[in-house]
Amino acid sequence: MFLYLSKLLPLFFYPLGLACILIIFALVTLWKKPRQASTALTIALIVLLLASNGWVSRSLVRSLEFQNIPQQLPNADAIVVLGGATKPAFPPRPSVDLSEESDRMFYAAQLYHQKKAPFVILSGGRIDWSGAGPSESADMAIIMQQLGVPETAIIQEPDSLNTYENAVNVKKILQARQFNQVLLVTSAMHMPRSLAIFNKLRISAIPAPTDFLASGDMQYISNSSEASLLNLLPEAERLYQSTRALKEYVGLVVYRLRGWL
Repeated sequence: MFLYLSKLLPLFFYPLGLACILIIFALVTLWKKPRQASTALTIALIVLLLASNGWVSRSLVRSLEFQNIPQQLPNADAIVVLGGATKPAFPPRPSVDLSEESDRMFYAAQLYHQKKAPFVILSGGRIDWSGAGPSESADMAIIMQQLGVPETAIIQEPDSLNTYENAVNVKKILQARQFNQVLLVTSAMHMPRSLAIFNKLRISAIPAPTDFLASGDMQYISNSSEASLLNLLPEAERLYQSTRALKEYVGLVVYRLRGWL
């Protein structure tokens, strides 16, 4: 039930979901309370314009991604890759597809080939309502082998359905194999929440973020009048990025309330 509610309830806090609720409210009250309806429509428009604004979306993304800037990484006992990077091989897909977050696997494979760790732990299950099929860890294992990581170096954790379960289940593997330190690979925006959970469970995890959506181009945008103007215009991709950032902030609040952080 918690998993279902964790996916459903935050939608009311995201820009698109909130705007839809306000629009529905406006339609219901349009004839009897036109002033309230007008206010709701105005708020909905402001929410969408702000969330799809380049300046706002970049600021939200950077506030999370720039908390763990990549440094020179030491060697560790294993590389932990969190799920969310693949799409299952459901027809008409001919094989496992890669999502935006697939940089996680490419970066983990790069770290493995750099001999940063002798093992790669792939953590991720499959939510029931997303369809039957192999766990995401199994899908990731296919891609990792295609990237040159041998099957003997891959450890699968196929049961976790959220970030907290990722950490709990990975800890069991670390204890069973007497691993002390890991490189934690996930998207840069997801890293603050992930790292906080691993630290809470007293797992010695070194952040190895990847999949950066924001870069150091803010200075160029500030100095370019054309780029500054274009960043004020609404864009669906910026709305998506703002939503992803807000999802992480909502997750931080919920996880802290549950005592997971």
